Amino acid sequence: MLIDVDESQLVLVDYQSRLKPAMLDADVVWANAARLATLAQALDVPTWGTEQNPSRLGEMPAEIRSHCRKVLAKMQFSAVEEGLGEWLQPEPAQAPRGNARSLPRHLQKPQASAEVRKTIVLAGCEAHICLMQTALDLLEEEFEVWVVTDACSSRTERNRDAAYDRLAGAGAELVTAEMVAFEWIRTAEHPSFKLMQSLFK
Repeated sequence: MLIDVDESQLVLVDYQSRLKPAMLDADVVWANAARLATLAQALDVPTWGTEQNPSRLGEMPAEIRSHCRKVLAKMQFSAVEEGLGEWLQPEPAQAPRGNARSLPRHLQKPQASAEVRKTIVLAGCEAHICLMQTALDLLEEEFEVWVVTDACSSRTERNRDAAYDRLAGAGAELVTAEMVAFEWIRTAEHPSFKLMQSLFK
């Protein structure tokens, strides 16, 4: 099963200035997050961010934050506990306003609500805390979760790898940023292929 760009949303967890110095391979991890966010914007993949206690840990860097539709400031470790799940659902359809008799027939019934994009491409820090708890809650809410391993980090390799083991056991798929990019694009004839090449090659 490949990742479908039309079913995808990207969630970027806690790429924050005061966390970065303590994270393993931080420069590569942050760069992969920025690459994914740039490509997601070009492909109209909704992108969301989170920040854990930003008054203490700082904000996301502009090259990541600027691609997010919204950034959730949170104190809970799982972003789902703070409302991320609601952001990932489509807005309910609004019934038309006005006197029903004055409206054309096609406006007299509410429009069907947009389809939920159930594939969540998830990356962030720390892999064994905020990222893992968010991923497990998303799985509980019946989203498909794809964890981008080379865009995730923890302070120690043991914690990071334990998170991957637990997430895989719970049903999350483990991928890399380049895997996501090539599955979103699918063909060298795609209009965004050259952008993707410039980001990942």
